[in-house]
Amino acid sequence: MIDTDMCHREPVSVRVEELIRAFEDDHLNFDIPAGRMTGFVGADGAGKTTTMRMIVGVLKPTSGQVLWSGRPITAEDRRTIGYVPEERGLYPKQPVIDQLVYLARIKGASTQTARTEAMEYLDRFGLADHAREQVQKLSLGNQQWIQVTASLLADPAVLILDEPFSGLDPVAVDAMADVLREKTAQGVPVLFSSHQLDLIDRLCDRMVILHKGRMVANGTTEELREVGPRRYRVEARGDFGWLRSLPGLTVVDVDGTTAVIEFPDLNQVDRLLDVIVTELMNRGGLVELTHIRPSLGEIYREAAQS
Repeated sequence: MIDTDMCHREPVSVRVEELIRAFEDDHLNFDIPAGRMTGFVGADGAGKTTTMRMIVGVLKPTSGQVLWSGRPITAEDRRTIGYVPEERGLYPKQPVIDQLVYLARIKGASTQTARTEAMEYLDRFGLADHAREQVQKLSLGNQQWIQVTASLLADPAVLILDEPFSGLDPVAVDAMADVLREKTAQGVPVLFSSHQLDLIDRLCDRMVILHKGRMVANGTTEELREVGPRRYRVEARGDFGWLRSLPGLTVVDVDGTTAVIEFPDLNQVDRLLDVIVTELMNRGGLVELTHIRPSLGEIYREAAQS
C-alpha cells in the first residue's frame, strides 16, 4: 500500500551526460529508459559504483550532469530514487521493521503506510517472522533482502541497485527478478549492476559495459549481439577443407560434419553465405546452417578487450 499522493506518477527517464568524477570515469553518456531494465557491467574498479553514487547524489561529479526526464536532476527527484548501495547501509542493532519504516518516511511515506508496505514485502519475501529482530542477527542473504526491501518502499520513481543479487540463493534471485519485472511494468527505470551475466541476459533490455572508467559498449542486448564478427554453424555432407581458402571468412573449428565459421566483415555476410550454400549443395548437400548468437559474456569480453 502507498500514499495516495504518490500514486499515478508519470514515468521518468534518467540520462547520464558527460559524467566525470576526477578522472575515474571518462565522459559517460547513457540512458536509463522508463520501464526498462538496464544492466551495468564491468570488472571490479571499472567505475560502476562511482557512477551510481553520482546518479543518486552521494558523490558530486567533477563535471557533467544527470538529467531527469530531460532536465537537471534535483534533490527532490533524488528522494524518490530507490537505491541499494554496494555496502549495506543498514543499522545493525535496529529492528528490521523500525528501520524500514524510518527509511520509507525519509522518502515521504506516512508511518502507517510505511509499516503496512514493509510488512507486505517482508511477508512476500518470507521474512515477516524476522520483523522485530535486529538486522545484525539475520543471515547475510536476509540482510540483503532487507536492503532491497528498503529501496522498494514509498513507490520509487527510479531504482538504482548496486549488486542487488549478491548473497541471494536461486529461489531468492527468482523472487527478486519478479519484483523488478513488476516495477518495470509500472514504468519504473531500473539500473542494476551484477557480475552474473546470465542474470543480465535473462532480465535486461539494455546493457552498459564499463572498462577502467570508460564506457566500451552501450545499447539493447539485441543491438550488442549484432556488433562484431558474425558466426555460423554449418552442418553438411562432404569435406570442409575448401572453406579455409575462401577469402572473407575464418574457419574457427571443424568437427566431423560440422564447422564453425566467422565473418569479420558484416557487409560480406549475405554474399558469402550464398557462395557457401551453393558450394555445399554441389559437394554433397547442406544439412543445416545456424547463426550462433553470442552470449553476453562473449560480448563483454570482446568489448573489454577492444
